[in-house]
Amino acid sequence: MSLAAKLPYDHPYAGGYPGIGSQPLPADADAIDYLSRVKAADGAGVEVGVATAVNAFFRGLKATPGLFDAIKASCILCGARTLAGALVPLVGDAPTNVANGFVSGDYTRGGATPGLKGDGTSYLDSNYAFPSDLLNDMHISGYVSEQPASLGGFFSSSYVNPGSGVSILLNSAATEANATLSRTPFSGAATISVADANGFIGANRDNASTVDIRAGGTQEEDASASSAVTALNQYVFSRNTLGTPNNFFTGKVAFYSFGQSVDLEALDTAVTNLITAIGNAI
Repeated sequence: MSLAAKLPYDHPYAGGYPGIGSQPLPADADAIDYLSRVKAADGAGVEVGVATAVNAFFRGLKATPGLFDAIKASCILCGARTLAGALVPLVGDAPTNVANGFVSGDYTRGGATPGLKGDGTSYLDSNYAFPSDLLNDMHISGYVSEQPASLGGFFSSSYVNPGSGVSILLNSAATEANATLSRTPFSGAATISVADANGFIGANRDNASTVDIRAGGTQEEDASASSAVTALNQYVFSRNTLGTPNNFFTGKVAFYSFGQSVDLEALDTAVTNLITAIGNAI
């Protein structure tokens, strides 16, 4: 990687040194807005390589009609120079690092396994709750860069008992993912088997009778009748049971998103390319 690619994206010579050539810089307005907010949290702009990866991600999302606008809450939990920068939202409200549970040592910017590492007690409150009008129009997704060492747990969940839940659960061996979207928990969950939980994982509902679930580059559609949407905030790294965190996820997460129904394959491609590019840039 060239020296210019490692300069902050807003450095005077970020586009290349005079007489030596040039390199692309971020151009998408939404990407530039996000990068500027990350810079404010970090105290310095990210490298050109990271910034152009983010720019390509925004453009990739916008290449699929409706995909970018369907994301209502999201964080790229890698790439930023600091944990504070990683918690800057792509869109929507910033998550709350509850009681400052996650610390800088839990965060890895890039490399082979970028992301925020769960410790079995810490979690993020996304400050996003699915509105009732998204009963049959919702998605939840993430990117797991390192599977749990021993426990499965909920990548993300909100749960009312009796009532309904929105969640993605990994089994204890991280070889099976279960998704519940606006459905009575433990009934009609969508399930997919994977070699391991690493990579993109997501679930989508666009009707009242089925849920799509995607992991390991494969996708299934399972019968799952919708019932009701919980009014609880989605937690990341744990389940939110009426405001109480439990069933913690101890893997490493590099991205999450919540919102309306999406094309899971297109989102998988955009997110996977982003995480790979950031990992290579740092």
